[in-house]
Amino acid sequence: MRGGELRLEPAPLLMAVLNCTPDSFSDGGLWSGDRAVEHAQACVRAGAMIIDVGGESTRPGAERIDAPEQIRRTQGVIRALATWLRAEGRSDVAISIDTTRADVARAAIEAGASIINDVSACTEDPELAALSAAEGVGLVLMHRVLDPTKDRWSHEHRASLVEGDIVEAVAAALAERVREVAACGVALESIAIDPGLGFGKTVQQNVALVMATARFVAMGHPVLVGASRKSFIGAITGESDPSRRVAGSVAVHLEAAAQGAQLLRVHDVAEHAQALAAWRAIRARA
Repeated sequence: MRGGELRLEPAPLLMAVLNCTPDSFSDGGLWSGDRAVEHAQACVRAGAMIIDVGGESTRPGAERIDAPEQIRRTQGVIRALATWLRAEGRSDVAISIDTTRADVARAAIEAGASIINDVSACTEDPELAALSAAEGVGLVLMHRVLDPTKDRWSHEHRASLVEGDIVEAVAAALAERVREVAACGVALESIAIDPGLGFGKTVQQNVALVMATARFVAMGHPVLVGASRKSFIGAITGESDPSRRVAGSVAVHLEAAAQGAQLLRVHDVAEHAQALAAWRAIRARA
């Protein structure tokens, strides 16, 4: 996957969540300005190979944030982080911008980002695909059932939104989005796919998607899995506090890794890095 020619071995790589937002579901208001940069540095030292910077929450019911405000929240952080990475000689670490807006992505790329992570898979702003093609940056296409700002429906209502097999429905939708962005000139080797845990799916549908990670890997693109602290883990474990869902997040991500996921998007980098070190050691002896 292109992203400053990001190397995907040894997989999976950890993508650290850096929400420069006041309203994200588990860490809203924690990271902005210098504090955000310092947190990103700590994530890199703990083992993150991608820092995913976002200026708009995608939690259910979140308010939409216009492009200028997203840029204000993210561009300075990205520029400072890119400068630090160069000074540290860490050309192996990439910065991604978590946005559905081409203007925001363009500003991020100017500041040093080399991956666009779009939860709408370039459906909200088709110019994102053209931008990725023109700049030669990586592009993550995520599947979602609902725009998160409208995701206030019950789990039962959400289940009715996807007919038939959730795994095949998501795979077909992602394949179509890959074809669409490739037609815009995005190189196939620049594209990663994300089945979009959460984002309008029921608990049972999320579990089915995790257990079918290998199906998405077989599609031929790097697969990103982001279960970190999400509500379906809370529903399974009975833990209502997102910050206390670390162990559940690790368990889900290790299953995805065992099935070939190459990118894991996480809040808790050190805990995941330790779990992956043990997991790799055990697998090496198997």
